[in-house]
Amino acid sequence: MNWIEIATATATLFLIMDPLGNVPVFHAVLSSIDEHKRTRIVARELLIALVILVGFLWTGNAILAFFGLTQSSLNIAGGILLFIISLRMIFPGRSLSDEALDVDDPFIVPLAVPMIAGPSTIAVLLLLSSSEPGRLWQWSLALLLAWVASAVLLFASPLVLKLIGERGARALERLMGMVLVILATQMLLNGIRDFVQTL
Repeated sequence: MNWIEIATATATLFLIMDPLGNVPVFHAVLSSIDEHKRTRIVARELLIALVILVGFLWTGNAILAFFGLTQSSLNIAGGILLFIISLRMIFPGRSLSDEALDVDDPFIVPLAVPMIAGPSTIAVLLLLSSSEPGRLWQWSLALLLAWVASAVLLFASPLVLKLIGERGARALERLMGMVLVILATQMLLNGIRDFVQTL
């Protein structure tokens, strides 16, 4: 196993999952629910998100083959999507929690999808599975590590908010967004390079 590449993939997936940015949303959506039920809901939504992400990782090649998508198109589309998501992290608009506060027991939407298993995370997993399909177990390990780190932060969301506050969480989310802008730009440039080479 190449632990450096696994660590890089883990860090990338962790940044894209954006658990620090999701902490205020999870806390707001679940604030009216008692603590024991809230823990069960968070665990359920995290498991649903993990199943969805693992499914896309392991069926990535079949999905790309079915739609006739190339590696370069996935790189370009993933780069654009990641760039948009990262800009929203740096310049947040209306929070998703504002739309979801009235939900008594959120199921799949909005916590599992798109907060954890969002389109940018799925795009990166498709890219990993299609670029190096022989290393799916390594990418699965990277996904699991990123998911566990995100789960720890989300389970501890009340404590995290108490420690760093909503303003601190927003500042960290913007910092993560800036890193993702660089990753998105590189992904886009790789896709353009691959496309030019095929001409």
